[in-house]
Amino acid sequence: CRGGRNFSKPVVQYHGSNAFFHDKGLMGGCNSTHNLRILCLIYGVRNFCIIMLDSSFLDALGLIATANADLYEILWLSVQVSITALLVSVVLGFPLGTTLAISDFRGKYLCTTVLNALMGLPPVVVGLLVYLALSRSGPFGVLGLLYTPTAMVIAQVILITPIIAALTYQVMDDLHHEYRELFLSLNIHLAKAISAYLWDARYSLITAVLAGFGRAISEVGAVMIVGGNIDHLTRVMTTAIALETSKGELAIALALGVILLTLALLVNGLVTAVRTRARKYGYN
Repeated sequence: CRGGRNFSKPVVQYHGSNAFFHDKGLMGGCNSTHNLRILCLIYGVRNFCIIMLDSSFLDALGLIATANADLYEILWLSVQVSITALLVSVVLGFPLGTTLAISDFRGKYLCTTVLNALMGLPPVVVGLLVYLALSRSGPFGVLGLLYTPTAMVIAQVILITPIIAALTYQVMDDLHHEYRELFLSLNIHLAKAISAYLWDARYSLITAVLAGFGRAISEVGAVMIVGGNIDHLTRVMTTAIALETSKGELAIALALGVILLTLALLVNGLVTAVRTRARKYGYN
């Protein structure tokens, strides 16, 4: 913008329920196309924020505050599925990671490499494989689990277990290298050694569990494929957000997004608190 800028009060024009701002002083004083584009971007962002606060966002907060039945039904199913999958993954992942860490056998390097690679499993591929296994033409089709919460739990278990097992292996491997000679000299039984490892690594394992829960609660691809996003049956927060956004129902999508973001912040806060407490008491 060149000289002679007149910073006059912006003119507000209302079209229906939307407010549009036009600052004649700034627009008249800017001869550069680049500056005009910047001003248009600024006003576009401001108009968007005002529209959101005026309609969808306030409606979303109202749905949360009034304890909307559909909203909290979706929330409860999401938490139920994620916690169930997390518990199963902990039961599978802790022993698997610990066994790999304290055992010496041929092919151990290959097993750990595969386990670390499985941490990055594409969710849609997992959903497709579970769908093929549970479909009527699949080997487990007779069980009738497709498009049920159980199918969603199975998909999440496949995604979470490698994460928990790999993180457990890293923690236990460090402890095993530190205490192996001591336990051998004291002739400590393997079961007692494992229990000692688990107790000493409890803070790190809690972090691994919280990381698994964060992965489970934010999953969308696999659970949409095997669950079908059926209302009042398999609709969870992530799939509901995708559906409601595609329908243009931004209020419920924003409400679920706020809840999901709050859960993510709580999980990350718990992880930070656990790490801080671990450092305080000398656990790395």
